[in-house]
Amino acid sequence: MANKEFKPYVPIVTDLREFTPKAIILGVVLAVVLGAANAYVGMKAGMTVAATFPAAVIAIAVLRPFKGSILEENIARTTASVGEALVAGAIFTIPAFLLSGVWQHLHYWESTIIMFVGGTLGVLFVVLLRRALIEEADLPFPESVACGEIVKAGQKGHSGASYVFGAMGLASFLELFKNSRGIQVFVENFSGFIRFKQSAMQLFNEHGKKLGSSISYGGGIFWKSPAASSALVGVGYIIGPRLANITFSGGVFGWLLLIPMATFFNTNLAGIVGSSPHANWYAIGNAVWYYQIRPIAVGAMLVGAFYTLWNLRKSLVTGIGKGIADARKAKQGEETGRNRWEKDLPFNQILIAVIVLAFPMFLIYNHFSGNIVSAIVVTLVMLLLGFLFAAVAGYLVGVIGSSSNPISGLALSTLIIAAVLMVAMGTKGIHGIEAVLGVTAVVCVMAGIAGDMMQDLKVGQILGGTPWKMEAGEIIGVIIASLVMVWPITILNEATPGGIGGELLPAPQAGLMALIAKGIVGGHMAWPLVIVGMMFSVGLILIKSPSPMLIAVGMYLPFQTTAAIWIGGIFKWALQTLVKRKNFSESKRETAENTGILVASGLVAGEALTGVILAGLYLAHVRLPLISKSPWIGLLVFPILYFVMIVIPLRRATREA
Repeated sequence: MANKEFKPYVPIVTDLREFTPKAIILGVVLAVVLGAANAYVGMKAGMTVAATFPAAVIAIAVLRPFKGSILEENIARTTASVGEALVAGAIFTIPAFLLSGVWQHLHYWESTIIMFVGGTLGVLFVVLLRRALIEEADLPFPESVACGEIVKAGQKGHSGASYVFGAMGLASFLELFKNSRGIQVFVENFSGFIRFKQSAMQLFNEHGKKLGSSISYGGGIFWKSPAASSALVGVGYIIGPRLANITFSGGVFGWLLLIPMATFFNTNLAGIVGSSPHANWYAIGNAVWYYQIRPIAVGAMLVGAFYTLWNLRKSLVTGIGKGIADARKAKQGEETGRNRWEKDLPFNQILIAVIVLAFPMFLIYNHFSGNIVSAIVVTLVMLLLGFLFAAVAGYLVGVIGSSSNPISGLALSTLIIAAVLMVAMGTKGIHGIEAVLGVTAVVCVMAGIAGDMMQDLKVGQILGGTPWKMEAGEIIGVIIASLVMVWPITILNEATPGGIGGELLPAPQAGLMALIAKGIVGGHMAWPLVIVGMMFSVGLILIKSPSPMLIAVGMYLPFQTTAAIWIGGIFKWALQTLVKRKNFSESKRETAENTGILVASGLVAGEALTGVILAGLYLAHVRLPLISKSPWIGLLVFPILYFVMIVIPLRRATREA
């Protein structure tokens, strides 16, 4: 949307306060809180939820008693949402150092520097791309528009804060109830293994001649009920039925097709189970998923990532070209005389900052690789790919919103390029893996921050905020959040049974990064299975299947996770269907859907924050009393969530007609 066709909410000349201490302090506090919450849900669900909505609503509610202006609320929201974006890039990559075995525990300073440099560079690169993607490009920015409407409604007293906080309280209660002994799950879900009867078959050629002896069949279908998780259901609700269905289809492919096939045709499994009193089909099914299905998913993700980039090739060239041209104009001083709505941080300062930030990353990479030449090369690769993928992330956010920004796919592409370079330069072993993961982590954080910031800047344009003040707020948020975010990740790793990579915190993207880095650099990838996954993804592309990358992620995640996300998508579909049947007006439809989004955001935040608190209690050896071990109690979560995510939004829409 061009600026000349659009009039922001706050006029260009205004005496409203904007960049104030209370706005920045509130934003920094929320950045830490929302970042910690998304660290939990991201490692559990494999995806994070954009913090723009809850941050906006909370900022309205908190600043209103202090007579905060809409521009102060905008600064607080912008600063707050950076925590989620920073931690998204971090949890998709930094835990890979643990899962790959190169670190035995999280390294505070290395992790902090990675987040600080990646986050700050993400902000700086977006400054160069802002006018090209926000003012000049005709992009819809769906989540930015929705958030802008919520903030404007909040000026009239309809912020919806009660729905966010109420949902947070409900989710906290449910999480406490179903985790009644610290973080040990007792009522999460049902699970089992449906055994097939053994049979036999002879193999013949086309002439009826016998080719092989009898083949015994065994195995069956491994299944689990959806996780009784308000956060996962909330994630599915926010991304909507289409994306939830695509994600769950990956779970169906992996758990209900490939695992039964693997167990059914592997004639040795029956003997393994029968010979060991400790083995069972349930354990075998889990092992098949972990060691065979996940490498297949890795191959599917590889092709899916490159396919995504290929689809973006024209947008990439256009976006980067506009960014470079815009930066050249700014360098020549054409920024002089720009009004408040158009003023960014000075180009010269951005260029100097990029050069300065490259130096500590060179030192880190040299520390990882032990080779100065390799460190120089990967530093240059990091800067180039960082700018490239910042443009991609910004464009995607403008099209589909921040919640669906595929930063893990961008990071995966970075990892492959960096790993091939490390092998080509002879940097292998632990040093090579560390260097590869270091480059990937920085670029992933860059992409996360870039997408989030582009969305925030668009909201700011709608509301009439000053770009350079928002950019400064983002940098402050990055600095503070990067100093703090290592701690909640460390707490979750040490306090959760199985730690990061276990069943409760599978951290699928980080596991994928570790697996590929070790495979390429160490030379022990399960290439046959990876190739099978690649061919599977090629088949999806040939039939024009939606998002092969997302289907592969669904294969990689635990079944109960994708099933719970799918339930959330069904709830969103049910709300949309009921709204249509009731012939709601456009305003009533928007009220119902916005209320549902606020409730879902609160559910995600409530369970996530409670999960972090419970992890802290576990570390402090505090145990809550056991209530029940019955899995039936966990099923009560779903009718409760149906009520708050469908019935309440419908009632609000009807009441406010």
